[in-house]
Amino acid sequence: MKTAIITDSSAYLSDKIKEKANIFVLDIPVFIAGETYIEGKNLTVQAFYDKMAATEELPKTSQPSISDLVELLEKLQADGYTHVIGLFLSSGISGFWQNIQYLKDEFPDLILFFPDTKITSAPLGYMVEMTYNMIKTNAPFEFITSELTDIIAQTRAFIIVDDLDHLVKGGRLSNGAAMIGNLLNIKPILRFDEAGKIVVYEKIRTSKKAFKRLYKILAENTKDRAYKVYVIHSNIPEKAHEIAEELTSKGFDVSVATFGAVIGTHLGEGALGFGMSPKLK
Repeated sequence: MKTAIITDSSAYLSDKIKEKANIFVLDIPVFIAGETYIEGKNLTVQAFYDKMAATEELPKTSQPSISDLVELLEKLQADGYTHVIGLFLSSGISGFWQNIQYLKDEFPDLILFFPDTKITSAPLGYMVEMTYNMIKTNAPFEFITSELTDIIAQTRAFIIVDDLDHLVKGGRLSNGAAMIGNLLNIKPILRFDEAGKIVVYEKIRTSKKAFKRLYKILAENTKDRAYKVYVIHSNIPEKAHEIAEELTSKGFDVSVATFGAVIGTHLGEGALGFGMSPKLK
């Protein structure tokens, strides 16, 4: 069995994981002020936030290219791969996952596993890393897909955004929810729901109370098994590290991650989230 992992550039991946020979990343274009950028190629994360702050028009994103995926699958098949695991951003915020389901019939010589991750960013990157670790230990393919299904079902993400307008203009949140939040100075806690969509979870009056509530949510969602926790931020590293240190002191296994260009486009600057991913059993 020779297994490849494919993900997209919305996933937060360490440089070490990106360098693995059997891990492949599909680009998601980001459009800023009429220019096209690809994070990691002609755009750094910091440059993205600088450019977004300097332009009145919100950046836009597209889906990964299906033709690029088809070309990659053809290459993997020619290179002797027998199994492919595709871990892409949630179907709740992109139509890409739905649009590629037909490929399972186009490549009968490859065993394709394309689950709906219902998530993105650091938790998506964690799924990629855990999948790589299982492949490295020569775990059976059925075991890997079973573990991934479990990880997906138990992964959670909660976010506080500084400005809801980005989510509304990007079509990721209803205009009514944004109006309520902005008019009443409410700091809603958002989450990825069971369908992988970004929805309002709770409405909190102040940022201080919202962060306090996030700590309780984190404790509630990680009490039954061991979890990897990510504090993910949109260009507010000092706040993220401060929170990470506090959580580490409480016994959580915490890493800090950044919302890259693809997700930062929809959340805006100043967003902060908790991603919770179960560790392998």
